Amino acid sequence: MNKVILIGNLTKDPEVSQTNDGKMYARMTIAVSRDYTNQDGSRDTDFFDFTVWEKRAEICDKYLKKGSKVAIVGSIQNHNYTDNNGEKRYTQEVKCKEIEFLSSKKSDDTPGERTRPELTPINDDEPLPF
Repeated sequence: MNKVILIGNLTKDPEVSQTNDGKMYARMTIAVSRDYTNQDGSRDTDFFDFTVWEKRAEICDKYLKKGSKVAIVGSIQNHNYTDNNGEKRYTQEVKCKEIEFLSSKKSDDTPGERTRPELTPINDDEPLPF
């Protein structure tokens, strides 16, 4: 079984792009604090790259920004490639299957001021956007 659940904060705004065949995706990085403290009393942080696809990517771009708190569920995927110097490189990312927004919508509001996302009517015949 390959399943990961992470809760943390985005390290930057979502980077939205499209594949050659027009599928939208967004890449993000989440910072997750470890459960334990170091000898000096601080917590280490791990960083995980993840990708969301299609409608989820559009929603993430609309509502998330650097610092937003999110919970993600997905699976870890390994990738490898050869860089320009001919060296083999390895990367890991989480392919996000579920995402839950745990902070307010993307806006220029002052810190501490919470806003509610705009509600969009959904056609009952269409699949949910998340």
